[in-house]
Amino acid sequence: MKALVIHAAGDIRWEDRDIPVPGPGEVRLRVRYVGICGSDLHYYFHGANGQYVLQQPFTPGHELSAVVDLDPSGKLAPGTQVTVHPARYGPAMPGLEHHPHLRPGGDYLGSAATMPHRQGAAAEFLVVADHMVRVLPAALPLDRAALAEPLAVAIHAVTLAGGLEGKDVFVAGCGPIGLLVVAAAKRAGAASIAVSDLSVEPLDRAAALGARRLLISGRDAIDDESCDVVFECSGAAPSLTQAVRTVRRTGTIVQVGMLPNSEIRVNLAPLLAKEVTIRGAFRFAEELDDAIAYLAESPELDGVVSHVVAAADAAEAFSLARNSAASAKVLLAL
Repeated sequence: MKALVIHAAGDIRWEDRDIPVPGPGEVRLRVRYVGICGSDLHYYFHGANGQYVLQQPFTPGHELSAVVDLDPSGKLAPGTQVTVHPARYGPAMPGLEHHPHLRPGGDYLGSAATMPHRQGAAAEFLVVADHMVRVLPAALPLDRAALAEPLAVAIHAVTLAGGLEGKDVFVAGCGPIGLLVVAAAKRAGAASIAVSDLSVEPLDRAAALGARRLLISGRDAIDDESCDVVFECSGAAPSLTQAVRTVRRTGTIVQVGMLPNSEIRVNLAPLLAKEVTIRGAFRFAEELDDAIAYLAESPELDGVVSHVVAAADAAEAFSLARNSAASAKVLLAL
């Protein structure tokens, strides 16, 4: 089979690999589409994602759709359309009964957080534990289904904010996750959704999903204390400062964008007088099933996928995905 393998920063190859053989409790999938995520971009362009540095040849990818190739148990017929929950959770811990994704000791498809690395889905064939497989509705196209993992991240972030019914929402950063947060916030009943980004093109995509106030970062101002809930999806320090200023008294900020693993300059002073809550959002737990159902009923989410590129042209695909003005979600076709 063929697989994408990152050997070092800027060095990705479409290589031959042995077809994996499923063991007891495992299923072999024929992968069809893999979404390029921000973490994948970091691994390719920098050889590291935050503190996780590549130490061996690495196959990226954790956003995927596929069909069943071989299920030794016979429970899943060949050709069944599926996606995968990418997490294997660590051992149970007191206090984290309802937060399995926060337990230490687990791993995630396409992550260098462990050694050996957890190889990802950007390969023609993938073997996973059968409990990670989710069967897709027959009417859900496989390209749209590849959005299930990032949509689950967005739904998790919206859930952390509490009820959005009738509330004014601000989403800072309109990359793929920001776009999906816009969609999830609208679905949750937000009264209005304002968005900001550095470029016009991401704002236009957000408008198609329900955003009504479009702001160019650094040019257009948003009033202080004008929104009940802010989702910071860019991971930029100035954007977090803006979020603290924009949120209303007793409001909530959900930090969705990955912040740098270093000290950053953020003005948090308004938190005190406004008694604002800031919540971090990390991946998701069981929201994948909700995301699949949402995708099946929402063809408008096709607009989040801007490009589909053959996996053999991965260098081109990664460069395209890096340019937020030119692309939203870029899928690799396998």
